[in-house]
Amino acid sequence: MAEEKKVGFVTMGEAKEVKEIPILRIGILGYAFMGKSHSNAYKKMNYIMYPPPALAELYAICGRNEEAVKTAAKRYGYKKYYTDWKELVKDPNVDVFDNSGPNNVHYEPTLKAIENGKHIFCEKPLALNSKQGKELFEKAQEKGIKHMVDFNYRFVPAIRLAKEIVESGKIGTIYHFRAQYLQEWIIDPNFPLVWRLRKDIAGSGALGDLGSHIIDIARFLVGEIASVMAQTRTFIKERPLPEDPSKKGKVDVDDAFAAVVEFENGAIGTLEASRFCYGRKNYQYWEINGSKGSIRFNLERLNELEVYLAKEGEAKLVGAKDIMVTESYHPYMEHWWPHGHIIGWEHAQVHAIYHLFDCIVNDKNVEPWGASFRDGYRALVVEEAILRSAEIGKRVDITYEI
Repeated sequence: MAEEKKVGFVTMGEAKEVKEIPILRIGILGYAFMGKSHSNAYKKMNYIMYPPPALAELYAICGRNEEAVKTAAKRYGYKKYYTDWKELVKDPNVDVFDNSGPNNVHYEPTLKAIENGKHIFCEKPLALNSKQGKELFEKAQEKGIKHMVDFNYRFVPAIRLAKEIVESGKIGTIYHFRAQYLQEWIIDPNFPLVWRLRKDIAGSGALGDLGSHIIDIARFLVGEIASVMAQTRTFIKERPLPEDPSKKGKVDVDDAFAAVVEFENGAIGTLEASRFCYGRKNYQYWEINGSKGSIRFNLERLNELEVYLAKEGEAKLVGAKDIMVTESYHPYMEHWWPHGHIIGWEHAQVHAIYHLFDCIVNDKNVEPWGASFRDGYRALVVEEAILRSAEIGKRVDITYEI
């Protein structure tokens, strides 16, 4: 599937030929926030993570608005554009289908791309419900293609370092996990009824948009969630219609949620997300407390990781360190700048795509470092349990079918 091409690079003033590097042609659905983010990441990976497992070729981009998608193709450097995703997913030249469209177009285009043998990189949530997510995982497994959900925060160097610390046993038995993901962007009651506030397109509100990320981080760092007890709220129930601000439409998704969770390993925790928090721009905070120490992280300071370790055999915390995760020996940092030179939000996407390409070219498993469609499905199961618990006012036990 992948075309091969010889490339060269210069080291110490001498031109040297390296092994042949495959080319993977990208077909992407969506050109807005995530389409821009992913397109940027493909281009950066080619020369930053060098030599990459494969070179990304920006081949085709798709969107409904022809003028807008034509402009996006020119802006990002795609060779062609489509206005119908059905044409994109059956294009024989597309090796990797990148689904960066709104939530309601994650399921069907991804399913058709799987049937056409494309490797898949899909934005979260994987689908509008767990039944669809399960089907996508099973179909992808049957087809033998590589599949990954863009839970990009797994690829923040500080979070990868936290995963390594947890797995090393340095913080001991995990007792607590607590996480918040808070933003402020829809507090104004005159903010329009955009697609993220409509259940038929988004599936859920703050829960699927923000909560899905901290659910995935909880599973990634601590383990599977066994039960939830939750509440949700919709603070502003009607908003102006984008096409006619003089009229209003119903907001039928959650503006915020809070949940108490229990993990299969016995740890307990809390999860909270809201888009109604003045002063919080993109505040994702989480903390792990164990028998030997604690770890804390704040996405708005994503180059830092706070680690607290107790002296062996003592309860007293004696070692506290705010680690600047920019050393060359930290995850992914050998590809970037000298220590102390920080990276940003978009760089996690570069690392995510590098990981997917490595799995495609070298036939590696996307799990456990990346989020497979199984992870996407399980995040949806937890989200549905949270909504169910809020609805009935009781604890809900969680069962995963895959």
